[in-house]
Amino acid sequence: MTHPFGQNIAFLLQSACAEVNSRAMIRRQGKMELTGEMPASRQKETQLIHNLESLHTVAVAFSGGVDSAYLLAVALATLGTDRVLALTADSPLIPRDEVALARDMACQLDARHQIVTINPLDIRDVAANRPDRCYHCKRAIFSKLLEDASAAGINTLLHGANVDDRSDYRPGQQAADELGVRAPLDEAGLTKAEIRELSKARGLPTWNLPAQACLASRIPYHVELSSDALIQVEQAEVFLRQRFGLTALRVRHHGKIARIELPPASWPEVISETTREEILAAFREIGFNTVALDLAGLQSGSMNKLAGV
Repeated sequence: MTHPFGQNIAFLLQSACAEVNSRAMIRRQGKMELTGEMPASRQKETQLIHNLESLHTVAVAFSGGVDSAYLLAVALATLGTDRVLALTADSPLIPRDEVALARDMACQLDARHQIVTINPLDIRDVAANRPDRCYHCKRAIFSKLLEDASAAGINTLLHGANVDDRSDYRPGQQAADELGVRAPLDEAGLTKAEIRELSKARGLPTWNLPAQACLASRIPYHVELSSDALIQVEQAEVFLRQRFGLTALRVRHHGKIARIELPPASWPEVISETTREEILAAFREIGFNTVALDLAGLQSGSMNKLAGV
């Protein structure tokens, strides 16, 4: 099997570049037109900037998603290009289009950027896919990013966790805490909605991207992770995005069964007779025998709920 390459998100980002460049605000310098009393989100952003100003040089764990893109943009505006390094982990658990997205976004922000290759499947505690998988995976990734940051003369690594992440099951945060990886967005009290609002105000095309999650999150706990299963999930999701223009979706892997999660508003796109036949044919070619549409809709962390964690 070979990795698919999802073009749609990267294309969306590239298409938005002209809009970003045409805006009157200057993203890199963080200038925004304000009227009236400063809203709570801007007060929190001011605190974020203040916290970043106290740091000499930083590396940012950069996925190219909403949170890390905003964090990188503010860090660049605050500290300057020479004092900020974006580090993107590339592994079998990360969709190819997300790595492309990170590369394109770093380019648009004029950030120094490195792709760091790591294979967490080589770690037994990750491949076993127990509920603490994310802890072991994040610890390995953060350790590697810290190593590369140190090689570049940088001792501080930042990641994009925000206040809302506290309410979900995220053992990876424990790994970040143990390794001293800071979460400036969380420290400033910023929520996901506020980060989207502030990203839009800065002209960042990532402001309305759907939430991202690693491919391992599509596979039930205690089912051994394999490269083949991860590639099947990625191929299925890329097909649905490219063929039907869907953005918010998950394909959960249950052996030979694929369970599609979509917001109910998107169901009409996939349930006509012609569409069903097309999806069945594509998914069977990928390796699934049965395809199901989850009537609960799209649920962030649905595998955590099924496992009771």
